[in-house]
Amino acid sequence: MTPRKGERPPVPEPLPVPAFDAHTHLEACGAENAADVRSMLDRANQAGVACVVTVADAMPEARWAVRASTWDDRVYAAVALHPTRTKDFSEADRAELTELAAHPRVVAIGETGLDYYWDYSPHEAQQEAFRWHIELSKRTGKALMIHDREAHEDVLRILDEQGAPPTVVFHSFSGDVDFARRCVERGFVLSLSGTVTFRNATALREAARSVPAEQLLVETDAPFLTPHPFRGRPNEPYCVAYTLRALAELRGVDVGDLATTLAATAKRVFGMTVPLGR
Repeated sequence: MTPRKGERPPVPEPLPVPAFDAHTHLEACGAENAADVRSMLDRANQAGVACVVTVADAMPEARWAVRASTWDDRVYAAVALHPTRTKDFSEADRAELTELAAHPRVVAIGETGLDYYWDYSPHEAQQEAFRWHIELSKRTGKALMIHDREAHEDVLRILDEQGAPPTVVFHSFSGDVDFARRCVERGFVLSLSGTVTFRNATALREAARSVPAEQLLVETDAPFLTPHPFRGRPNEPYCVAYTLRALAELRGVDVGDLATTLAATAKRVFGMTVPLGR
């Protein structure tokens, strides 16, 4: 019997080592209040996922993400204006993002970058906003979380021209082996979502094999990009356990060893210190 698309995938067996969801959208997953957030993180803990970074893509979501990070100590926040929303990036928005970014539960500036797939914002506006977010990352000392869709060359060019912050994370990395190599050479961290489990993602899966484990993270980008074999169904942070197991199999390594390395990277990149469980 084919599962209905509206059903969440089952919660998998817990990972042998606590893992981290480096990029999720708890509000878009349906969380409205502290009780909803706790329920989602409890499900994540059942699968061995210790904590998450919930990410903003617009101003209301940025405010919500910061509030949510205070409701549960397993939740951290990232704030920015998504590139597709930068057509009208006001001075008031910049001032508020600067204030939100200073919150101690905010661990990254993101998601920011370039998106040439959609045409909601002119490329020039996206690039100017990206440069501003790069500088905010450097001022705050917090990781830069990049959204890069069909804009690889301009993303790298702007990072080189502007001067990349010490910590750069490519969220839901979508490049091939060559692009991965150029990112790795610059010291960037590549975060892999459920797309790396898709059987038709040949170039991405090859790239995922090539990146040093110390420069990898895993994420859900929930409620989107649910990993195989549940593609198309609602995603939640606990599903990062499916992606991590698939990545370990793809790389031919022990899942516990890989989880340990990726957890250390998450702590280094974001300063996550939350233990598994309550």
